Amino acid sequence: MPVRLIATDLDGTLLRPDLSVSTRTRAALDAARAAGIGVVPVTARQPRGLRLIAGAAGFTEWALCGNGAHGLHLDTGETLFEAHVQEDVQRALARLMTERVPGVLFVSVRQGGEVFVAQAGYADLAHFEDHKRHPHEMGNFSLEEVVAQPSLKFIVRHPQLTPRELLSQVQALELPGFAVTHSGAPFLEVLAQGVSKAWGLERLCAHLGVDRSEVLAFGDAPNDAEMLAWAGRGVAMAHAEPEAKAAADELTLTNEEDGVAVVIERLLGLD
Repeated sequence: MPVRLIATDLDGTLLRPDLSVSTRTRAALDAARAAGIGVVPVTARQPRGLRLIAGAAGFTEWALCGNGAHGLHLDTGETLFEAHVQEDVQRALARLMTERVPGVLFVSVRQGGEVFVAQAGYADLAHFEDHKRHPHEMGNFSLEEVVAQPSLKFIVRHPQLTPRELLSQVQALELPGFAVTHSGAPFLEVLAQGVSKAWGLERLCAHLGVDRSEVLAFGDAPNDAEMLAWAGRGVAMAHAEPEAKAAADELTLTNEEDGVAVVIERLLGLD
C-alpha cells in the first residue's frame, strides 16, 4: 500500500530539542504534501501550543491535539470530534489519589484546550514549556472547581514523584472510566476511556477515507505507542522510550538528527 498520510508527534520527534522545525524537516514535509500525502500533527499539545510551531512546519489542515482527544482543522477551525473525561470520573480519581499520594495536584483542560483550571499550588511547580502556557495564566482553584466540568485532558502531577511513579499509583486504584498516559512531560495525562493517539487517528482516517495500512507514523514517547502500533508503518526515534520502540516497526535517527526527514526523504526517493 502507498503512504497517503503521515502522522507525526511533535515534541521529541518532529521538533529539534530547541523546539524548532529544521530547514531539512520543513523541506521533507513540503515534499510529502507536494506528492499528495497528507501530513497531520498528532500531539499532546492543545491547539494554542500547536499554533506556536504550525507556521514553521506548514500545518494548515487537520490536526489531533490532547493525545488524540481533539480533532480539528487548523485553517477553518472546524471541530471533527472531542472526547472528555467526565466529572464523576475526575472526582473519584482526585479523591482517591489525594488520599493515596499526599501532595498530588490536578488540572482540568477544557473548552477546546483554551481553558486551563489548575489546582492551587500547581502553578508553583510549572514552567511555560510544560503546557506552552505561562504559570500566571494557570489559575489558583480549589480541587472542587477543578473537577466541576468535563476535561479534554485531566492532569495529575506531584512535586517529587515522576510520571512513571505516579502511573503505578493510579493503576493500583483499578478505577474504570479513563485512559492514562505520559508524554515525557513531568505529569500524567488522563483522557476519556479508550482515547489515545491511535483512537483519534483512526477517526480522522475514517473521515478522510484513509486505510490504516496507508499511514506512516512517527513518535518517541509512551503516549505514541498505540499510534505506532496502529499505523501501517510505525517509526520510533532512536532516543525513544521503551514503549514507543516496542510498538514501532522500525527506528530512525534522533530528532536532533532530523530522523523524521530521513524517513520521508527515503519514502519519496529524495535521499
